[in-house]
Amino acid sequence: MPKPFTPKVVTANDLVEGDVIYLTADDGWTRDMREAELITDEAHAQIRLLHAESLPLQVVGAYLADAKQGTDGPVPTHFREDFRRTGPSNYFHGKQAETAE
Repeated sequence: MPKPFTPKVVTANDLVEGDVIYLTADDGWTRDMREAELITDEAHAQIRLLHAESLPLQVVGAYLADAKQGTDGPVPTHFREDFRRTGPSNYFHGKQAETAE
C-alpha cells in the first residue's frame, strides 16, 4: 500500500543570490517559507514542481519539501528544511543578520 501524500512546498535556490526561496500560489518567489504555497495534492505538487523547473534563469535545484500548516503558514517538518530556511550557517548574514539584532 503506498504511503499517503504529505503536504509539500516547492523550494529552490535563487540563481543570482543563492538564497533559499519558496514558490507562492501566485507564481512568485519568497524567502519566507510562511508565504509559500502549501500543496496538499500530489498531482498538483508535481505540476508546481515542473513549473519551477521551467524557470532555469531564476532558480536552481527546485524540489518538493515536506511541510505542514503552522499558525502563520507552512512550516518545515524535517530538520534539513528548518536549517535551510534560516540561511547560511558560517556567520550571521542575510536572514540571520536581520534577526540577530
